[in-house]
Amino acid sequence: MNEYLKHDEWCIIEEGFKPENHRASESIFSLGNGNMGQRAMFEEHYSGETLQGTYVAGVYYPDKTRVGWWKNGYPEYFAKVLNAPTWINIDVKINGEMLDLAKCEVSNFVRTLNMKEGVLERSFIATLSNGNKVKVEAKRFLSIVTSEVGVIRYSVTPLNFDGKISFTPYIDADVMNEDSNYDEKFWEVLAVKSIKGEGYIAAKTKKLDFHVCMGMKYEVCKDGQKQELHPILTEEEKYVANTVEFDVEQDQELSIYKYASVLSSLNHAKADIFNNAQVVVSAASEKSYGSLLEEHVSAWADKWAHSDIVIEGDVAAQQAIRFNIFQMNQTYTGEDERLNIGPKGFTGEKYGGSTYWDTEAYCVPFYLSTSKPEVTRNLLIYRHKQLQKAIENAEKLGFTNGAALYPMVTMNGEECHNEWEITFEEIHRNGAIAFAIYNYIRHTGDEKYLAEYGLDVLIGISRFWSQRITFSEAKKKYVMLGVTGPNEYENNINNNWYTSTIANWCMKYTREALQIVKASNPDRLKEIMSNLNFDFEVETAKWKDINENMFYPIDEETGVFLQQEGYMDKEQILAADLDPAIRPINQHWSWDRILRSCFIKQADVLQGVYLFEDQFDEETIKKNYDFYEPRTVHESSLSPCIHSILASKIGDIDGAYQLYLRTSRLDLDDYNKEVHEGLHITSMAGTWMSIVEGFGGLRVVNGKLVLNPLIPKEWKSYSFKIRFRGNLLNVRVSEEGVGVINEEGEDISLFIQDDEYKIEKESSLVIEHA
Repeated sequence: MNEYLKHDEWCIIEEGFKPENHRASESIFSLGNGNMGQRAMFEEHYSGETLQGTYVAGVYYPDKTRVGWWKNGYPEYFAKVLNAPTWINIDVKINGEMLDLAKCEVSNFVRTLNMKEGVLERSFIATLSNGNKVKVEAKRFLSIVTSEVGVIRYSVTPLNFDGKISFTPYIDADVMNEDSNYDEKFWEVLAVKSIKGEGYIAAKTKKLDFHVCMGMKYEVCKDGQKQELHPILTEEEKYVANTVEFDVEQDQELSIYKYASVLSSLNHAKADIFNNAQVVVSAASEKSYGSLLEEHVSAWADKWAHSDIVIEGDVAAQQAIRFNIFQMNQTYTGEDERLNIGPKGFTGEKYGGSTYWDTEAYCVPFYLSTSKPEVTRNLLIYRHKQLQKAIENAEKLGFTNGAALYPMVTMNGEECHNEWEITFEEIHRNGAIAFAIYNYIRHTGDEKYLAEYGLDVLIGISRFWSQRITFSEAKKKYVMLGVTGPNEYENNINNNWYTSTIANWCMKYTREALQIVKASNPDRLKEIMSNLNFDFEVETAKWKDINENMFYPIDEETGVFLQQEGYMDKEQILAADLDPAIRPINQHWSWDRILRSCFIKQADVLQGVYLFEDQFDEETIKKNYDFYEPRTVHESSLSPCIHSILASKIGDIDGAYQLYLRTSRLDLDDYNKEVHEGLHITSMAGTWMSIVEGFGGLRVVNGKLVLNPLIPKEWKSYSFKIRFRGNLLNVRVSEEGVGVINEEGEDISLFIQDDEYKIEKESSLVIEHA
């Protein structure tokens, strides 16, 4: 862990500049608006260690797969989230000397991410080698109102001299990805333009021909008075800049306001993108910094009004949940069904791709409850649009008859993950996509989605499972061979309980979905059957047979569901017995040693227990939790949240709280020593789940909300909001009781504990503990 950030309810605050923390801070203080994002690089020149990162949603590069031994079925490329041309930069010279925090004395350094307003601020005092001392204040944001606009206010005040200060705002397209497989640069510049007060670069990606255009305009003020510009213009092959210099007196503030437009060919015709960038940035500068900031802050206030969680009495917990919610809201807005939620969001390059099973397993519950249904619907439609690609992915592995295998990692529906044990074996991802359809309908009541989009996806997935499963003559049961479960510290195992469980559930749910569509829209069912060449009687009979005869490994002695056959043959050691000096084990042990150990990277059996808890009594849940959690090293960001929810379920509130802190402060305190590579965005939805589904006990049962709230002893109260079938409910839990306000929508009935209550519209309910 690296706890260097100050605790605050609404802000992430770094006091004092330590270069060894800078890359981690670049991740933690990142900004985004759904359309673009950037790491928290310094605006001024910095020669120290940094990961420059500017990202445009939906723009990627298919980097040729690099493996030692090519196997049939391997994806041909690994999709890279592209580091795009950078626009935030402003070189600053003080009497001719470059301002560079790696080369000057820095004091009073404070970096602040104001999550309430969506603004990044920084201030410091720098003493240069020439003895000049300056105070610097910087503030920037990416507008969530006009999502193609970014704005910076950067001011320099001389503290002990009169002299000259120059600003060089620029755009630089000479960028590369740190994770490039062949040290290749992925951009070709199409046009550059530098004129007085403005600059533009248009570039395209190699291979896929995505076009982007970055534009900038700026103005300079001295003590608030706008200055006449007489810039030196620079146009190079991949670089445009203006340089302006001003005479300043001691204590005079010289400020530059830099406006940027960031456009891509996803939203603009390639022939128009250069001109459109000029239009967008000109409109932004005419609106002015103050107006843009005001509307941006107001839009963030509206987001928080619907998604905030308030914790009273625990600042560390409060800061953490807001940080997680903030990152979720600035990564994905749900406005564009072509986009999805990458595991690093706009904070780093690692992993590549924009879509993992994380979206369906973790992000869908968050957006279902905090956003309008259309947001989650767009995530599901994203997968529907890629169904044909999923069928092609399965065909590459030898499957037939429209069987669909959704990719582990993708940008466009094609598999682009290049580790064999993931690409070929971690097929449980298919189940998460099916479960998300079920979860959406369970929460919204929108059964029409099945006929419109859901059923053909479910059929493709079930066809895959029925072909992937084998009938064992020895066991007289259906078995699942050669898989990797969610615990990626096991590969090529047989009868992984979770994979078998969710596969069997998929086929059962598809059978139920077919009956729903048959009853509600028979004509549409006939159309689907014709399009998919679906034999209703034959295929559903096969699925039913598998449903009734699936093999699940169980340990007879303990009664726990076995993660896989042979798991109990391993030396059974608990994670608590490991030397802390060798944690995380994935950074210290060989892969061979990890695979032979009993240690679990993330919830595996417990992932299934979480999803299907209504099928198990509390004794069964507790028995499996008590066995597997002590063997889990939580070295996946997706792990602590599931365990926290289950700990709440079995009444282990202290354990649930500790796991909540781990999932919520995973990046803030750098538990796994990897935040310098970027944040764990998708797991942040799991943090929200830990409170709402864990402590709050939120479930949907038979079309109605159910709450079974608990409260950690460290908290005085907590509250959260839930969107459910047209209602917006504000739930508050304290030591004294539970309160629910029906803020929007009609009358609603819900269960608290085992009792049903009706809350009329615009009214409230208070239940005091006995």
